Amino acid sequence: MARKKYSVGIVGLGFGRAHIPAFQANGCEVVAVCQRNQETARSVAARYNVSGVFERWEQMLEEAKPDIVVIASPPSLHREIALRALGQGAHVLCEKPLAMSAAEGRDMVEAAARAQRVAMTCFNWRFIPAMQRFHAMVEEGGVGRLFHAAGRWLGARWADEAAASTWRMDRAQAGHGAMGDMGVHLIDMVRWNFGEFAKVSAQAGVAYPSRSVPGGGKPADAEDFCSVMGELASGGQVTLSVSRAARGANEAFLEAYGSQGSLVYRLDRERPKWYVGELRAAGASGTLQPVAITAGLPRSAGEGDPLEVTGKATIAPLVKRFLEGIRKGEHPSPSLEDGVRAQLVLDAVLRSLTDGGWQRVES
Repeated sequence: MARKKYSVGIVGLGFGRAHIPAFQANGCEVVAVCQRNQETARSVAARYNVSGVFERWEQMLEEAKPDIVVIASPPSLHREIALRALGQGAHVLCEKPLAMSAAEGRDMVEAAARAQRVAMTCFNWRFIPAMQRFHAMVEEGGVGRLFHAAGRWLGARWADEAAASTWRMDRAQAGHGAMGDMGVHLIDMVRWNFGEFAKVSAQAGVAYPSRSVPGGGKPADAEDFCSVMGELASGGQVTLSVSRAARGANEAFLEAYGSQGSLVYRLDRERPKWYVGELRAAGASGTLQPVAITAGLPRSAGEGDPLEVTGKATIAPLVKRFLEGIRKGEHPSPSLEDGVRAQLVLDAVLRSLTDGGWQRVES
């Protein structure tokens, strides 16, 4: 029997555009895109041969009725869109951060359960081959009991004071700044590999206080850089550093040191075939040595502009797992519950930024 060809609707075409080639590479038909800027929406639709173009997500759900809905809007809309899409019988892939709070995320989890639909959080950076190998080596005991880990995620998108502001600078729409954009991926990688956070303490800043959110109604209030200290339930210590105002930087990094060995992962976005990543390891004795990585990616993974490369190389493997879950009636990880768990850490970070000091991560 031939497999069903799932139809897909995508809300938000900033990073959401990367999802189009990811789903098309998995044999799905993207039938609708939704963006307030209709000129952008029409241009994207023409580029990828998408028939439906919508300005309002409500209209897209009602008229296109896609089997799968991708939510890549500002986080302030994630819960509302997800509840409507799930209620109409669609499966959902939601960008991160999952919602504005863990409470909103739990509403999404419950809605998926009621609807008996599959829903996942787009923690796509788990699927870098070097990170997949990192995880396998942790599972095999290569680190042992974690002593301490450090992660950083650095970019330069808003290093220039003249760079145009977007909704990502408005906490009312984004929930977080650099921690929601980038740091949440580090949170997920730490959780996935080493378990839950128990408490965190954070500091953050806005690069240029003179900036305002789009429309000029208020100053930009979502952090451009943030440092987090954390303690895991296991007792392992974690430090995270994120910035979207780091001139000349475009990389992610995670290192872990434990009772049996060490692992050092790096993703340098300026290198050829960056989407494979790099990994070094040391055993109980010895120095860090390169680990051979088997990419396992299609030849087309490196083709296209940066968003298309990201979609084919990092989102397409997640979509493959998502579609397998739909066909089997399973709920693959990274699930909405994974998104909620990461959101609990973000909620604690925000409390620390607001009230100061160490904050317990709720369970």
